[in-house]
Formats: sequence, structure tokens, C-alpha cells
Amino acid sequence: MTSDFLAGVIEGFYGPPWSVAERREVLDWMQAWGLNTYFYGPKDDLHHRIFWRTPYATAERAEVAALIDDCAAHGVRFVYAMGPGLDVRYNDPADRVALEGRFAQLIEMGCRDFCLLFDDIPDRMRPEELERWGNLASAQCALTNACVAWVRERLPKARFLFCPTPYCGRMEAAGLGGPRYLETVGRELDPTVEVFWTGPEIISGEITVEHLQVLTAKLRRKPILWDNLHANDYDGRRFYCGPYSGRDPAILGMVGGILTNPNNEMPLDFMALRTLAAFVSEADNWDPRQVYLDGLKAWLPKFALVHGEVSLPELVLLGDCYYLPYAEGSEAESLFAAIRSVLSTLPSTWGSEAVALRTRVVGLRDLCARLAGLKYRSLFHALSRRIWELREEMDLLERYLGHGLDPATRDTPFHSDFHRLQTYRGGLVPRLQSLLLQEADGSIRSGAMEGKER
Repeated sequence: MTSDFLAGVIEGFYGPPWSVAERREVLDWMQAWGLNTYFYGPKDDLHHRIFWRTPYATAERAEVAALIDDCAAHGVRFVYAMGPGLDVRYNDPADRVALEGRFAQLIEMGCRDFCLLFDDIPDRMRPEELERWGNLASAQCALTNACVAWVRERLPKARFLFCPTPYCGRMEAAGLGGPRYLETVGRELDPTVEVFWTGPEIISGEITVEHLQVLTAKLRRKPILWDNLHANDYDGRRFYCGPYSGRDPAILGMVGGILTNPNNEMPLDFMALRTLAAFVSEADNWDPRQVYLDGLKAWLPKFALVHGEVSLPELVLLGDCYYLPYAEGSEAESLFAAIRSVLSTLPSTWGSEAVALRTRVVGLRDLCARLAGLKYRSLFHALSRRIWELREEMDLLERYLGHGLDPATRDTPFHSDFHRLQTYRGGLVPRLQSLLLQEADGSIRSGAMEGKER
């Protein structure tokens, strides 16, 4: 990894920003693992998007300045991002002055690298803007170029990044931002400004050399990967602690950096950051599963309990249950296959396979319960709501298996006093989910039509 290759973390999710203590722990990890960039742009910091025109007040200023100082002390580059795109007036000099005012305040605080984000905004323009610029990309490039020029008059070596409105292949294919948006950015954006990209999708399972070759030709520069592989702000029921994977190590020479936008809950991001660091530094011998297993060994001490301990095989199983968006780990897949195999047969035929499965289910259920005794309470608080759902499913399954394995009860209806109708799997959302069903190919059909003529 060259010194100008950006490798690190994006605090850029939707949800409560990290605390001062959490950011400091992330910086400790980064320093230990050789990651070099902290990108600051949490969507729910009101000064990032809603109040981008408003300077930081004294207390808020002190918090950001302390983060900038912490990054410097850890040898980590700090990049500050603003997202003015929700309401910016591209042809209004007052808005440009407001951006310059924020840059000036940040420069005074010690910030040296910046970004303008135009992601997750409507791709429409005011009539007078359309008349002047002709398209959204040209307006955004003109505003960004003016800001870059202003900053570089004061900081000639400042690094400047840009996030386009269509920031993945699917968005571009849908025409978001207007025709030939990326080509316009490639042609009109200051060539020293680096452009973010998330891959074929917002959350990309794979990013290939071929995909990046096509993108680079349009942008006329190497992109920076804003990688949402471990992001979970779109689904609060899940988190991801599998390895950084689905990216050919050959892409390292095709991008200017890789920054991960991980789980909202900082204590759950140990694996996301550690495995990204391994990818960047160990690409010649890249084995994602081995890197994952090695990472879990390093993470295991954080799972110390007040009473007893968590074993490495237990942590592997737990991690495999919360692996990556498009895949579970091998242990979780094995467990699911065993459950499906048993449940696809009549209880009267169950034998040793069901008995062995019940033992595995009890073990995972009890592990989830034991984690309430974690000494690292922040980790428990990050895990608790998610693994409680897993615990309840394992508990229901264990009771169902016990009912079916008992000759005295297997022919009677099964009820669980601990999983009552509406209090378990209840609420409006599960009911709505039963009405529109998603097929394996991604298509959606009406579940309400089951059993009716179409």
C-alpha cells in the first residue's frame, strides 16, 4: 500500500454518530492494523446535511477539533465531508460563501482534506439552474471545482473527494442524475478530485476488475471505493462480521483507496476493519476465510464473560450467523441445512439426526443467553437485540424438536407458552412482509393471492 492509497473507515451511516470514546477505539484499531484514513460524514450529524450552512458552535466545534487532533496523534488522515445536495442552490453565490465559511472553520481546526457528497438526493434542478448548467453533473462539478480552488489557495496539498449522485452501477443504469452523468463528471470535474463509488450495487457482493475498467474510462481517473459491504443501517435486525471479500485483490491497483462504511454499532466493527486491513496488506496471499478465523481469534478476548467463557468454535458459529449480506458462514449454512432436513420429514421418522440437531440448537440458544454476561458492556448492548431474536428462534425450534421427538406428544398440535401469538413475531411489519413475497430471482409477488385464481 502506497502512502497516498486511502485505506480506512467511513463514519457515514444513517443513525446516531459514534461517541468520542468509540471513535478513539476505532483509531486505536486503525493504528494497530495500518489503516490510514478516517472519513467523517455521518448522515445524522445535522451539520453534515441539514445545517451545512451553519458554522459549528463552540461545544460542537471542540468535539470535531478533538477528533481531528486524535487522528493526527494516531497517524491517521482525517477527511471531512459535507452533503449540501438536499437544498443547495448551485447558482447562488451565498451558498458558495457558506461552503467556504465551513471550510475556513475546519481549516482553522486543523482539517486538511475535504469531500463534497451529492449522494441520496433528488436528481432534479431548479429551472434557472437547468438553464444555466444544462444538467446536474455540470452544476455539481462547477460548485465542487470552485470549492477546490478556494481550499487549495489556502492548502495547496489538500486532498479533495466527491461523491456523485449515481454512485453505483445500478443507479447509473437507471439514469439517475441524467444522461451520461459519469462521463460529464469525468470531463468537467477537476482531474485531481477523487470520485467515490460503491460498485455494481449500493451493497455490492462482488466488485470486479472488469467493472472498474468500465468505470475508470468514464471517470478518467481511479475511483475511491466507498464500500458498504458491512453496512447495516438499512436493516437494524442484522449486523455483519464476516471477512472483507468478493473483491479480487487485483482491484487494489485500480482504485485510489478503499474505505469501509461499516455497522452503525462500533463494537461490532472489529472484523470489518481488521479484515479490510488484511486485504490491503496481504493481497498476494488472500484467503478471506482464514483471515476471518484469524480475526475471530483476535476478537475473542472481547467476549470475556463475568462467569465462564466463550470458546472459539462458539464465536465462529455466532459470526457465521451474521456473516455478510449475501451469505452466511459455513457453520451457519450447515446448521440451516440440518434444520431444513429434519423439518422436511415427519416427526414420527425422526431419529439420531433430530437428536443431534437439538443439541446444536440448544448450544446456540444458550450461547446467545450467556452473552448477557459480557464484561464489555458496549459489545453486549450492540449485540443484544439482534442475538435475542436468534435466541428466540432457537428456543422455539428446540421446543418443537422436543415435542416431535416425544412419542407421547408428537401427534398433537404444538404450542409454546413462551412464543405467544402477536407478542412473538408480531407487529405490523411482519404482517406486511407476508403480503408481498420476494422470489429467489428478486421478483415480488402478492402473498395475499395464495390459493386464489389469478
